[in-house]
Amino acid sequence: MSERFNNAAEHWDKGDLRQNIAHAVFQTISNRISLLSTMEIMDFGAGTGLLSFKIAQMVKEVVGVDLSEKMLEQLDNKNSDALRVEALCHDICEIPLEKKFNGIVSSMAMHHVEDTAALFEAFHLHLKRDGFVAIADLEAEDGSFHSHGNEGVFHFGFERDALRRTIEKAGFEHVRFHHAYTVEKETQNYPIFLVTAIKKS
Repeated sequence: MSERFNNAAEHWDKGDLRQNIAHAVFQTISNRISLLSTMEIMDFGAGTGLLSFKIAQMVKEVVGVDLSEKMLEQLDNKNSDALRVEALCHDICEIPLEKKFNGIVSSMAMHHVEDTAALFEAFHLHLKRDGFVAIADLEAEDGSFHSHGNEGVFHFGFERDALRRTIEKAGFEHVRFHHAYTVEKETQNYPIFLVTAIKKS
């Protein structure tokens, strides 16, 4: 899977679709979560940093975690003295980081992770007390969303009730779903949700 993203990295930000999704997800997060200047945030599946740099303007630190080195190279190229995101090529499900965060955000990465339950357990492990998750992904769809095919896609979106149970089982509470964006294609529309939750104290 990382090979496909490595190959796509150079042109990932071109066009409006991914820019629009990242903007909408950021707006939905900032409307639902109080992002504070003291916060340290992980962006899971950060890619080229489309969401990371928006979050970074609001908080103390953002660590962009991804499995694609080429995607993270694109992220790193956007760093400046005025605004920085730390790029980290790492699998948090396999090897936990020593660092814990005030929050974890993610946009359109969860459907590329086979074991959703293990992912939310990893999120829980990496959060400080009362830390939050704010995760955006597709509502359940028929597998037609990805025009390039479904290599590396483990979930055709998510059913809300099933995902809620997974999140709560991992040790989160106050699970809330919010509409974030709708991708409009010629033959079909694809809604994107943002799910937020708090680590149990």
